[in-house]
Amino acid sequence: MTRRSGSISIPHPPSTPVPARFFFKRVYARAIADCTEAIRLDPKFVFAFNNRGSAYAAIGDLDRAVTDYDQAIRLDPKAVYAFNGRGNAYKTKGDPDRAIADFDQAIRLDPNYTFAFNNRATAYQAKGDIDRAIADYDQAIRLRLDPNNPGAFDNRGSAYGTKNDNDRAIVDYDQAIRLDPNDAHTFNNRGNAYAAKKNYARAIADYDQAVRLDPNSSATLYRRGKVKQFSGDNAGGDADIAAAKKINPNIGR
Repeated sequence: MTRRSGSISIPHPPSTPVPARFFFKRVYARAIADCTEAIRLDPKFVFAFNNRGSAYAAIGDLDRAVTDYDQAIRLDPKAVYAFNGRGNAYKTKGDPDRAIADFDQAIRLDPNYTFAFNNRATAYQAKGDIDRAIADYDQAIRLRLDPNNPGAFDNRGSAYGTKNDNDRAIVDYDQAIRLDPNDAHTFNNRGNAYAAKKNYARAIADYDQAVRLDPNSSATLYRRGKVKQFSGDNAGGDADIAAAKKINPNIGR
């Protein structure tokens, strides 16, 4: 099941000239160029190193991202956002232990930093430590510095699903969908939970909505096809699986 990390690590200090708007437009090359110029003008500009690290992470250049986060932390050992960003980079690199160490430090620096709890939970989940993951999702939800962010509910739902506690997973997916009714992967995940409960009609309804929101999701099409087959609709199932394989020939292998 899909898990979300906390938002990209962009602090919002007052009067910073680094144009964070470029991150949100996904114009990462422009953001990197502007941050590089900011660093040339001021080699001790912590936010420029942090923001360039976030841009490198967004384009998958994780080694450069870590290098920039390292420098931001050297310049400001209390830069909570840089520890959080570096933790995300390590997690994406497949090193959950180093990621957890960075999230731990972010939380020590700011015990109310909800993104660090959410992100540490995803790292614990990657390690298979589901109980610790759920505890961190709980804390992220309790803090809820952004009450309209569905990510922690969606993520905790996936953790409950891993424990085969599908009823609690569905409750969390319900809340995530209330907060963001246009997120295809949450409908997909709730569909998976209903399928695990053998409630195929509700599973298919959720897959239908996920496909409406994201018609090119081979995983959802394939899963809907399998559930249709389980429920006796072999023709519909075969059609969905064929459509999924047209998008991704390796699906189901």
